[in-house]
Amino acid sequence: MSNETQLRDMKGLGPKSCEMLTEAGITTLEQLRQLGSVAAYVKTRQCHSRASLNLLWALESVLTDIPWQQIAKQHRTSLLLALDQYEQ
Repeated sequence: MSNETQLRDMKGLGPKSCEMLTEAGITTLEQLRQLGSVAAYVKTRQCHSRASLNLLWALESVLTDIPWQQIAKQHRTSLLLALDQYEQ
């Protein structure tokens, strides 16, 4: 994948998620990589309070190439701790 890969072209991100990310200023895979899933999620929630934790799982899935369902089961605690720490 090139650094200019658009998030709308990424498997696992639906149109609503891409729309929210775009409105938060995140449009490319490179931007997502630079921010990381937690910071990208927080930035998106600042624009869209309706963004759920499913978005966090999807963002981590894009970055790790692990299915979001597996992320939600196996990495949930570490991501929630990172989110808590980021928000403090």
